[in-house]
Amino acid sequence: MIESSELRRYSLFGGLMQEQIDVIFPLMKHESYEAGQDLITEGDKNGQVFFIVSGRVAVIKNNLVLVEFMKGDTVGEMEVLDMMPSAATVRALEKVEAVSFSNKALYEVYKQDVKVFAIIVMNLARDMSRRLRKMDDWAGKESPYHEWS
Repeated sequence: MIESSELRRYSLFGGLMQEQIDVIFPLMKHESYEAGQDLITEGDKNGQVFFIVSGRVAVIKNNLVLVEFMKGDTVGEMEVLDMMPSAATVRALEKVEAVSFSNKALYEVYKQDVKVFAIIVMNLARDMSRRLRKMDDWAGKESPYHEWS
């Protein structure tokens, strides 16, 4: 089980005071997954972001492993914001403990404290931007196409 103070290591909670995290913490759900179980299934509605507390997961798209994440990482950010079906499957590679935060919980934060809501949404946007930047870098190095001129 994770303590609310441990959430500070996740970038989603950057800029928040511990008292603000303590208010959000009861809106979160602790979950366990065995190796081979899916946290998120491609094409399904997800609506939650997962904070990996222990273990490792693989992000799988069209049966290809795109990336692995482990303790301290976050997955599912896109679906919390755009509420579209999941773009990929996230599968436990070993026993995984995670804490999830749903878009419904995010709405509850909005109703309680719009400043905290704004910080969380900004942090989500930053995290997604960083991940997109990494994907762009990766695609540029691996691309069979010529350089843009």
